[in-house]
Amino acid sequence: MSAPTILDVCSNAGTGADGYASRGIMPHGRDLFPQPLYPYPFRTGDVLQILAGIEPQGHDAIHVSAPCQSHTDARHLRKAQGGESRFDDLLTPSLELLRSRWSGKPWIAENVDDRTGHVRAIMAPRAGESLIVLCGSMFGLQVQRHRLFLANFPLTPFPSLGAGKYRGQGCRHETFPLDPVSGRPRPWGVYHVKGDSVPAGGRTARDERHAAEVMGCRRVLPWDNLKEGFPPAYTAHVADDLLRHLAMRAQVAA
Repeated sequence: MSAPTILDVCSNAGTGADGYASRGIMPHGRDLFPQPLYPYPFRTGDVLQILAGIEPQGHDAIHVSAPCQSHTDARHLRKAQGGESRFDDLLTPSLELLRSRWSGKPWIAENVDDRTGHVRAIMAPRAGESLIVLCGSMFGLQVQRHRLFLANFPLTPFPSLGAGKYRGQGCRHETFPLDPVSGRPRPWGVYHVKGDSVPAGGRTARDERHAAEVMGCRRVLPWDNLKEGFPPAYTAHVADDLLRHLAMRAQVAA
């Protein structure tokens, strides 16, 4: 039996794809820009044209990380560090296409979490959909990097550890390495500028090797790729649920 395949849209260099591949699911990348470091089959393409044009029968599932930079918390840090948002909200039309054209296939939409609630509102699950938040602390990583995952099949959340916005979702922020100045747990980030530090907030990884280490990436990628990516452990977790769902579908069809 051949390995299942997943269409990985807005793939970047493939940190998310690495998580699926680690579970035996073969990613096929699509991105608006060439990604020479993507280690799996790849073609360029626009996200909305891909979702509207590719026949869903061609793959077992689809993952989409549509840009939504205009609504994220990081837009303020990016502006302060001299960066710019390259895209507006592509998440909303992407979800519309997933729900209309890909309803017969398992799909996953990934995006950032945000304190304003804009992205959460866009990704509010509908009937038959599942939404979870994943954090590096859940996997013993040194990066926080909260990400939302919405799917049209059941996703397994981490056990709740108590009250609070993130503790109720299974985060373990107290496991982050201690800051030498404050003595409190403090995660590393992978943001616009290497080695940046906000005394009352986060701190940015020193270089590409350090960024890959705190994110749990086996490949050391250029900074621009790492800062746009997320830990492969996230999609490995989602892949376990996807494989269970695919197995159930196969049993029903048999």
